[in-house]
Order: sequence, then C-alpha cells, then structure tokens
Amino acid sequence: MKLNDLRDNEGARHPRIRVGRGPASGKGKTAGRGQKGQKSRSGVSLVGFEGGQMPLYRRMPKRGFHNIFAKSFEVVNIGSLQKAIDDKKLNTEGKIDADVLKTAGLIRNKSDGVRLLGKGALKASVTIEVWGASKSAIAAVESAGGKIEVLAPPKPEKVEKKRKNAKSKLAPVKDGDKAESAAESGSDEKGKLQSGDTDETDSDVG
Repeated sequence: MKLNDLRDNEGARHPRIRVGRGPASGKGKTAGRGQKGQKSRSGVSLVGFEGGQMPLYRRMPKRGFHNIFAKSFEVVNIGSLQKAIDDKKLNTEGKIDADVLKTAGLIRNKSDGVRLLGKGALKASVTIEVWGASKSAIAAVESAGGKIEVLAPPKPEKVEKKRKNAKSKLAPVKDGDKAESAAESGSDEKGKLQSGDTDETDSDVG
C-alpha cells in the first residue's frame, strides 16, 4: 500500500453537475430550473416560506433574549494552575495576572477578565489577580497559604423599595363620631341665627 494507491470508497464523491451546457447534457436550456416563475430567477430565496401560512419559526414559542452587555470571561481552574506551576510555566514568587496566564498558555485572550474556578487541587502558595472567583477557589488558594485579589466590584445589596399608594388611607369614621359631628354642626348654625336676630333688633331700635 502506497500513498498514491489511497482512494475514496465508491460513491463517496460525485462529480459536480455542469448546467446550461447544451441539450445533450439533460441540464441545458433552463438548467434544471423549469420555465419562468419566481424560482427560475436568480437572487430568490424562499427559505422558511410556507405559501402564506404562519411559518414554523413564527409558530414556535420564543424565550429569553440576547444580552448585548454580557461579559465574556476566560475560565481557569486551580488544577490547571497547579499543573502549570509543576511544569515551571508559572513563577509563584510574583503576582499572577491575566498577562502571565496568557504567556503560560492557560488562556487565549484576556477578554473581559479571568474567572478562577475550584476544580482540581492547589498545593503552591500563589498571589493571583483575577476578575472573579468562586467560593471554592478562594478557599483553596487561602488554605494553601496564598492570596487572591478580586478586581470585580462587589455586588450591591438588594434594597426593597417602598410602594407609594396613590390613595391615602383614611381612618374609618364610626357611627358615634358621625352623630357628634352632626350635633356640633347643628349647634353652630343655631348660634349664628340667634346672633343675626339680635343684630337686626339693635338696628331697628337705633
């Protein structure tokens, strides 16, 4: 067996059909497109069109959205960190940041930052600077005698907003209070009438 003896299996490759090359080929004048109509023209795409009925991509329910502000992080596990230290790709004396990790080949690009996860085991004492880290990764680094610096700002605490009622709630008025208020208003009206009568008599006498 030689390299020049290697062949594909029969039927694995088919020759390209050359259209528009005369009637003898069977794909001559109309090139297999039929006569006239929208599909015989160039630049026509009817993918997903179902003759006017609601197409499948509109019948299916939609869920979620694409966050255009989402950040893309490079993930590094503490196990791969220890392996790079064992292979002498990382120096434990200095600070390990995104540039050092990229030079060691643990990440491809710095992206929006590096996130440290806790898969594997870490024995060396290192000082590492990352954008974010899981609780298990932080515990593993600190238990090995190292230090981890998280650059991401802490998440703000959720504050419950007090809802303002549009209608102010008035205290209910009891029946006894209603009667007392009615009696007071009636006595005030009587006092006004009496004072008006005395004024009229004084004016007559004068």
